[in-house]
Amino acid sequence: MTVTLEPQAAAARPGAESSAASGRPAAPWWLRVTGLVLAGAFAFPGAYLVWRNFTEGADPAGLLLSRRTMEPLARTLRLAVAVSVSASLVGTALAWFTTRTDVPLARLWRVLLPLPLVFPTFIGAAALIRTFNPGGLANDLLNNVGIDRTPELRGFVGAWYVLTLFTYPYVYLPVAAGFRQLSGSLEDSARVLGDGPWRIFRRVCLPQVSSAIGAGTLLVFLYSVSDFGAVELLRYDTLTRAINTNYLANPPVALALSFILLVLAAVVVIMERIVSRRLPQAGRHRTSQPVIYPLGRWRLPTTLLLVTAVASAVGGPMVALIDWSAEGLTRSRRGGRSLTIDRSDVISSTIGTLEVSVIAAVVAVLAVLPIAYLVGRYRSRAGNFANAVVISTFAIPGLVIALSIRFWTLRSGSALELIDGTLALLIFAYVVRFGSLAMGISLVAVRAVPERLLDAAATLGAGRVRRLLTIDLPIMAPGLAAAGGLVLLSVMKELPITLLLSPLGFSSLSTRMFLSFQDAFVAEAGILAVVLVALSFVLSWFLVIRRADHL
Repeated sequence: MTVTLEPQAAAARPGAESSAASGRPAAPWWLRVTGLVLAGAFAFPGAYLVWRNFTEGADPAGLLLSRRTMEPLARTLRLAVAVSVSASLVGTALAWFTTRTDVPLARLWRVLLPLPLVFPTFIGAAALIRTFNPGGLANDLLNNVGIDRTPELRGFVGAWYVLTLFTYPYVYLPVAAGFRQLSGSLEDSARVLGDGPWRIFRRVCLPQVSSAIGAGTLLVFLYSVSDFGAVELLRYDTLTRAINTNYLANPPVALALSFILLVLAAVVVIMERIVSRRLPQAGRHRTSQPVIYPLGRWRLPTTLLLVTAVASAVGGPMVALIDWSAEGLTRSRRGGRSLTIDRSDVISSTIGTLEVSVIAAVVAVLAVLPIAYLVGRYRSRAGNFANAVVISTFAIPGLVIALSIRFWTLRSGSALELIDGTLALLIFAYVVRFGSLAMGISLVAVRAVPERLLDAAATLGAGRVRRLLTIDLPIMAPGLAAAGGLVLLSVMKELPITLLLSPLGFSSLSTRMFLSFQDAFVAEAGILAVVLVALSFVLSWFLVIRRADHL
């Protein structure tokens, strides 16, 4: 709703002239400058990577046609497409069963099904490898029933399986929300005309949530393209593995591969935007009582499907992690090989993880808040441009951001020696990588502030700072907390940025766990993983799940 300021209210906002086109005050010049500077900071890693490719002779165009690039590129596309299709099917089916059918314990499933998001994918990969290896739980169980040879899920099959299990919530969450918001009038009309549940789902419901399916599938594709930890442990050679292999041995090749990965992500995002504009949007008129379809004879198979999904993505990895931890602790107490970590190592890694995650979350919210004001409060063109830049950074893989910043510091000489290898550089990379997660929610929080309250306060003589402290921040606080929570949880699980940019002496749970598993210290990795997952779950509950209305 557009609010026209009274003359005295407009006068109370120095430097803000009314816009005849929108009836809103123009954004202060300093806020526009701040927004553009922040947009430049978010765009810097990608822009620097492009500049280096065209000034350092990296020759991405020539490398694109070489076997060194085509093979990992083809494997990357194959994996990303396969994971996107399977995660889309699984996420959509689970969303339908838990929101629109009479499946038993629907509320419990709606809590459990998003939980794979608290697991880093490399933990899932590690659990899969260890479980099926000799001495693992699945190996022992199959041996007891007479199966001597267990499947070795590595390579493409292993990577596809792990990434599908831990990325389907990106589709499940928006599609479930879409199904809950559908207007029931069209479904009632279809039922009157004699359509059955399957026909109604296919012809009425599915088209209305197609945009949500597309958005979730895009996230899955981008995640699969940029994943490093799972494909590294499962020995599947994608672009991210090739980049990591070459960034020290052959920097020009790593630059060219990073540029190709960046272009691939950008092309996918542009294609998704073009397609999504043609898709119908879900209705926003919530029915007082959603249409619930009886499953009948499919009730038991549907329940078994939900049990399998939760057991595979949550129960299995947790059991494996607890088994590793218990085995290492009991072995050490029996006089076997001592653990390479002790309580102080776990505590220091946990504190380091929490410290850097909280700082990155706060900085990310502060960085996107001026842009959210430009877009939500003033509808500024500068704000729209900056918002597009921030959102687009989600398509830049963390490995590419880390390499761009690393090459930048190495090439800039003594001017950047003071910040090279510091927490400041690491936090900057985190903010660029995950600032887009905070952007959308912060924008919603800014728009939630009633303009009438601000106009009334301005009329009564309240200055800009006082209005911010007494009106804006109290109303926006829950939304900003949810935005920071998403960034915090993402930083805790981030692996490539932390591996490449961590300062000497810094230890996080994710990097220490990854390195422990690579060195075959399975018990140590299990202990650290249990701590990380438990911490992620608690923070997810308090910062995200309880504030779901603000997401």
